[in-house]
Amino acid sequence: MANWSPNSWRDKPILQQPEYPDSTKLSAVESELNSAPPLVFAEETRSLYKSLADVCEGKAFILQGGDCAESFSDFSAANIRDTFKTLLQMAVVLTYGGKCPVVKIARMAGQYAKPRSADFETIDGVSLPSYRGDIVNSFEFTEDARIPDPDRLMKAYHQSAATLNLLRAFAQGGLADLHQVNRWNMSFVAANPLKDKFQQLAERIQEALEFMEVCGIDSTVAPSLKETPLYTSHEALLLGYEEALTRRDHLSGDWYDCSAHFVWIGERTRQLDHAHIEFFRGIKNPIGVKVGPGMQEDELIQLVDALNPDNIPGRLTLITRMGADVLPEKLPKLVRRIQQEGRKVIWTSDPMHGNTEKSTTGYKTRSFNNILREISQFFAVHKSEGSYPGGVHLEMTGQHVTECVGGAYGLSDEDLSQRYRTQCDPRLNADQVLELGFLVADLLKDARKAR
Repeated sequence: MANWSPNSWRDKPILQQPEYPDSTKLSAVESELNSAPPLVFAEETRSLYKSLADVCEGKAFILQGGDCAESFSDFSAANIRDTFKTLLQMAVVLTYGGKCPVVKIARMAGQYAKPRSADFETIDGVSLPSYRGDIVNSFEFTEDARIPDPDRLMKAYHQSAATLNLLRAFAQGGLADLHQVNRWNMSFVAANPLKDKFQQLAERIQEALEFMEVCGIDSTVAPSLKETPLYTSHEALLLGYEEALTRRDHLSGDWYDCSAHFVWIGERTRQLDHAHIEFFRGIKNPIGVKVGPGMQEDELIQLVDALNPDNIPGRLTLITRMGADVLPEKLPKLVRRIQQEGRKVIWTSDPMHGNTEKSTTGYKTRSFNNILREISQFFAVHKSEGSYPGGVHLEMTGQHVTECVGGAYGLSDEDLSQRYRTQCDPRLNADQVLELGFLVADLLKDARKAR
């Protein structure tokens, strides 16, 4: 890495960056961020690296989930708690049903930037810069609101720090205690059609805990019964922000992007000769890259070699986002080529982005059935190719929103207007996440039996 530095990406072409009208102010804010404390620490990231190496070897499974884009206005302890609990609910279902450890990675504490399909948005003949996430500009469709503002970088940093502080407290301070599993249901989950199934699972876990206690195994000798590792992640889109939070570890001498434990490159910014690949190849974090239906086999191998040249297990996660109608045709040849070349990667499924559609009522939505169908196809492809389906990557929330149609409650297009809250893409609500957890657990159990 002699020819790499945290700012070497600045010599490369770059896409999906906002045009700040005041470059001097932007530089000042980035300099302030550079002197701010890191959000995460190298040792935490190394711990995640080890867990992801287990996933790469088929010994664990990734659950990655959270908001499509965090917003400043929705920032609250209650929202953070509810999303944490929803993520934990699904993780418990996957751990018990799938009979394997689950690595929990939240799309939280930094998921503030969003790539856009166009630089401008037009409404009623008026064109303004596209909304690129609260870290850049505001969702309101006014000229002033859409101007990129560097001060938003600092606000995103401070809200990420507060979110991380609360997540650490929840994960280590008792909310993750398995003995409290019966209390994890939020009030609206109590009416879920799958309530009885979850209750049966909770009772079986409770019986197992009581048996272990009789045998002398409790949280004093097994801390994992009352606490859990939880890692953070986001798409590292704004490289000026990421560079400013990149630090050299004094123990190893390696560079870590300390804005999150895990960062990924999106489908729109993974060009081999561009800035995002340049930045990512030098940081020591475990990293991901989105793989869409346009990915070709040779291009994928070049991408893997650029980001994981030493073929280290756990370093690189390939996150497929193809769509339920396309994945069965496109994914097998990519998995097959990776297998043939002996590349050590993790495969996870993002079943959200390839299944976005416009409802009859005008809302952007996703079908629960299509989401499940893509996940099922993802598992089927890996089974047929002798590969391991390493995880799922979901846009979800602990709020009781109505943004994705289908599921046990049978949400329809007409229901979307009841609680449609997202500023970007539609998310699964807590009920849908719990339902998906049971269905994915069955797929995971079958996949592990086949190994």
